Amino acid sequence: MKTNITYHRASTTEELNQILKLQEKNLRDLISEKQKQAEGFVTLKHDLKILKKMNDACKHSIAKQGDKVIGYALSMLQDFKDDIPILTPMFKEIDNALKEQNRSSNYIAMGQICVDKSYRGKGIFRKLYNYMANELKYEFDAIITEVDTKNTRSSNAHKAIGFKILKTYTFNKQHWEIIILKI
Repeated sequence: MKTNITYHRASTTEELNQILKLQEKNLRDLISEKQKQAEGFVTLKHDLKILKKMNDACKHSIAKQGDKVIGYALSMLQDFKDDIPILTPMFKEIDNALKEQNRSSNYIAMGQICVDKSYRGKGIFRKLYNYMANELKYEFDAIITEVDTKNTRSSNAHKAIGFKILKTYTFNKQHWEIIILKI
């Protein structure tokens, strides 16, 4: 029997491990080109230690059906910009763009979002962001993330829920869109 999908902040090691399993199924380097184009992908692979450290600082948003994590949006405070070296350029570009545009730097970085393939197209992506924004609106002015421009599914999904391009840049031969959602 299927139960309703619920939204929570991650609170257990089991939930964090399920996030890692879902991430593994959608890693850019582990799926086919056809899957990347049709379904999108995630770029970065986390380990339990950093995922827990991030969650301890600001709990991740998750979608669950029963006990199963079927989607997640990772919360990443600016404090973590040096903990994951591949993301250091993103934080630098965000800070520069906000400064250039005279915008507030009180933001949360959404470290990665993913919905289980069998649950896509059911509004979970949008509901995860709505839940995250509602949970964090008293602490932050905006949610900022970046999307690989080759990940058109993700780019279009973010724009459909109101994200705007803050800046584009190139790093490691990849083209990125830094996008912002006011909350």
